Amino acid sequence: MILTTLDWSIIVLFFVVSLGIGVWTARTANKSSKDYFTASGKMPWWLLGVSMVATTFSADTPNLVTDIVRQNGVSGNWAWWAFLLTGMLTVFVYAGLWKRLGVVTDVEFYEMRYSGKIARFLRGFRAVYLGLMFNVMIMASVSLAAIKIGGILLGLTPGETVIIAGVVTVIYSSLGGLRGILITDFIQFFLAIVGSFIAAFVALDHPKVGGLANLLAHENVADKLSLIPSFSNPEIFMTIFLVPLLIQWWSVWYPGAEPGGGGYIAQRMFAAKDEANSVKAVLLFQITHYALRPWPWIIVALASLIVFPDLESFRTAFPGSESIINHDLGYPAMLTYIPAGLLGLVLASLIAAFMSTISTHLNWGASYLVSDVYKRFINPDASEKKLVGLGRILTVVLMILASLFALVLDNSLGAFQILLQIGAGTGLLFILRWFWWRINAASELAAMVISFLVAIYFKFVHTAIGFDPLLSWQELVIGISITTVGWIAVTLLSKPTDLSVLVSFIQKVNPGGPGWKRIINRAKEEGMTVDEPTGPWKVPYGILCMIFGSISVYGLLMGTGQFIYGNLLNGFLLLGAALLSGFGITKFWKKIF
Repeated sequence: MILTTLDWSIIVLFFVVSLGIGVWTARTANKSSKDYFTASGKMPWWLLGVSMVATTFSADTPNLVTDIVRQNGVSGNWAWWAFLLTGMLTVFVYAGLWKRLGVVTDVEFYEMRYSGKIARFLRGFRAVYLGLMFNVMIMASVSLAAIKIGGILLGLTPGETVIIAGVVTVIYSSLGGLRGILITDFIQFFLAIVGSFIAAFVALDHPKVGGLANLLAHENVADKLSLIPSFSNPEIFMTIFLVPLLIQWWSVWYPGAEPGGGGYIAQRMFAAKDEANSVKAVLLFQITHYALRPWPWIIVALASLIVFPDLESFRTAFPGSESIINHDLGYPAMLTYIPAGLLGLVLASLIAAFMSTISTHLNWGASYLVSDVYKRFINPDASEKKLVGLGRILTVVLMILASLFALVLDNSLGAFQILLQIGAGTGLLFILRWFWWRINAASELAAMVISFLVAIYFKFVHTAIGFDPLLSWQELVIGISITTVGWIAVTLLSKPTDLSVLVSFIQKVNPGGPGWKRIINRAKEEGMTVDEPTGPWKVPYGILCMIFGSISVYGLLMGTGQFIYGNLLNGFLLLGAALLSGFGITKFWKKIF
């Protein structure tokens, strides 16, 4: 595509502003590793919440949504919409617990909650597993989107795209640490939102689409509009609706939607100035991520079904792009119709989406490798200057590995399903470990190893040894079942955590609930001082608010869809349900916080 001087000026201005923020915050980031990785825990909720949203708004997100809509319709998005339940549980139950923990990374949890050599090993293992292996896979998926966008819009080869995108992102990410990332995320978020709305309006204006009414009436789109999958197709209904809503949300670990919180979401909680700011930040994230963002992407995806009805139409329109042809190409393909002048703004928005996600994952992954591997096990006496310097070196290494892995990926939906399968069955443990004293380090290790081996089996072994392939939901449910039975068995058969560690955890975090009564009684019997929680246990109120919050956000999401479809009565009814549920949250807010 041909970019005008105005287009290039917008892109260059965006880079200058991003790099300027990095340089401006670099001096503060150099002070300590805590400042570099958590911004010294002094950030306001609105900045943290927007940063979470910007991070999850990556360059591959519109591609993933387009892939889902083209293959499974709008209702296929329940595969990720179901994670709202996890997010609301984090808001009203776990956000305060994480902030009270007072750590730099969430894997420090292991040595505060568990005891012995296995707890230390688990901390290091989890840091490498998440910070290196899992993190590289996530960034590779995001880089794959950049490859497709660069190939379709700018004619770049995959190698050229990953080199350009990687170099720019590494320079920006390594300068200012988390504080620089948070400030830049704030700008990037609004730029990305504007770009997505421009893309939707241009898609609707395409001659083959002819506006919203024609889009919704078109034969290629009519069977894709349902917000709830049909019962008439049990396979699809199970895969994209029933299993995600009943099982997936509490049982699967997925970045940004971890049961009980964790990862870069926890990192943002640690950066909050206090517990209230931590909770509000995560709540803002859930509302914006699920209720406000999806529809522009969905509109572009639906329009792409008219302009590019099948994969062959992509091959015809973009000869020489065979290696990246898949349904997720629909989004960047539709962007080729954006006129000069607006194109630079949309490209800058996609670059912003890419950079906001990659920069967070680079900083987050480096924080694990620096704080939980190098400082904890290799050089405990390392100076803060050395730790920050190592963080910057590891930022470069992680970007290189992610870029190389991106070159062998096929499509965004496939990567999404791999990540779900790797985390299958671990979620329930992450929810219960705060409240059931019997869970120990061996439980965590077993869950990670079993879920990973099951994922490898289904991906590379199952069909290779002659078995018929299973549906994705069947693999997921089997993986969850095997992993859950495995870690519970290991929990009951292994040695419990030392009493002194459990008492220290209770005193610091104050989780409350009947799951700790036995430990409190044992501690008193042995003459240990234990400050018991006063007042009612807050978790039941938190679960009630989680339900209200989920209804409210789903009401906004579905209501917006009904308004777009022209079903005004249904839209107002859903909006009313959202408002009533929001009022319910306000009634119980003070009981929790």
